[in-house]
Amino acid sequence: MAHPEEKPWIETPLIESAALSKAAGCKVFLKLELLQPSGSFKSRGIGNLIRTALLDPENTSKELHFFSSSGGNAGLAAVIAARDLGSPCTVVVPTSTKPLMVQKLQDAGATAVIQHGESWYEADAYLREKFIDAQPENPGPEKMQMNIYVPPFDHPDIWTGAGTMISEIARQLPPLSGPASARASGVFPADVVICSVGGGGLFNGVVEGLDEYLQAHRASSTLQHRAEDRKVHVLAVETEGTNSLDHSLRTGTLQAIPAITSLATSLGARQVAPKTLMNAQSPPSGVDVVSVVGSDAEAARGVIRLADEMRLQVELACGISVDVATSERLRQSVPDLTEASRVVVVVCGGSHITAEMIAEYRRRLQEGWSL
Repeated sequence: MAHPEEKPWIETPLIESAALSKAAGCKVFLKLELLQPSGSFKSRGIGNLIRTALLDPENTSKELHFFSSSGGNAGLAAVIAARDLGSPCTVVVPTSTKPLMVQKLQDAGATAVIQHGESWYEADAYLREKFIDAQPENPGPEKMQMNIYVPPFDHPDIWTGAGTMISEIARQLPPLSGPASARASGVFPADVVICSVGGGGLFNGVVEGLDEYLQAHRASSTLQHRAEDRKVHVLAVETEGTNSLDHSLRTGTLQAIPAITSLATSLGARQVAPKTLMNAQSPPSGVDVVSVVGSDAEAARGVIRLADEMRLQVELACGISVDVATSERLRQSVPDLTEASRVVVVVCGGSHITAEMIAEYRRRLQEGWSL
């Protein structure tokens, strides 16, 4: 059994892609979160939530059992993190969850995979009613089981975990040289971070991780060029039909979209977390947020580009960020980029992808899938 002080996620590589840089007209770096134990960035946030609960002194005398209401990447990350830290994890998934993912959850070591309801919202309500809300408030002095709710994205511990990639990126980027070095000293050493947005677990982590980094370096910097003079642009990317952040930004209030109509179902939160909208509307000093929405076909194009040029397989939910980095949308979002500008794409990964699915995307694009 692993001790909970051990982190159930890894430091992932950051690599520069010559092919993607040529297409983008600037330096493109890939943060390879698909290499996490669960196959996605979710290992950081979900893993941190589980680890934090196990380290909580109030839980010392309790046997913790974790419950996740996501049958996708969050559920898989919960099962693997709990398993690696020596705890059980049950996952409740909607009946629409594909057999491939149910099998992956079982193979990863889920205590049980329960199918209930037609949507994630119904599965989540069932989980909370049956396993979380029904618990006795005072279990008594003896060591008893305590059920812990693991949401897919809306929790501060999840955002903190996702944010751990920011200090890694800063350390892994090659040093700046020449005039750019003087301008960039004391601030984050990349101009743009591109990340996909579902409910906002990754996006909130990126924004809050940048804020923490900038505040620390702002306090120690004695240069005239302060962090707030050079903003880091965060491109919050969604697909049409999962664009819940874009919808809330356009309406000005937290709003749910009517339905998930995109094939990028990993981004399928009908409403983002309140903190997600707050970070997008009023980002911290030194951070600029731009909402970008693309099509499923563009997401597929990104998946194929990554497979062909980098030999990496990712879901549509990740492919859309890759496509944004190499299309006109990047220049539209950040017009002042130069050949020396640095763009970091969070290759968030995803486990619901196969070579056969990529071949199908390629066929559909060749037959005129609308971009």
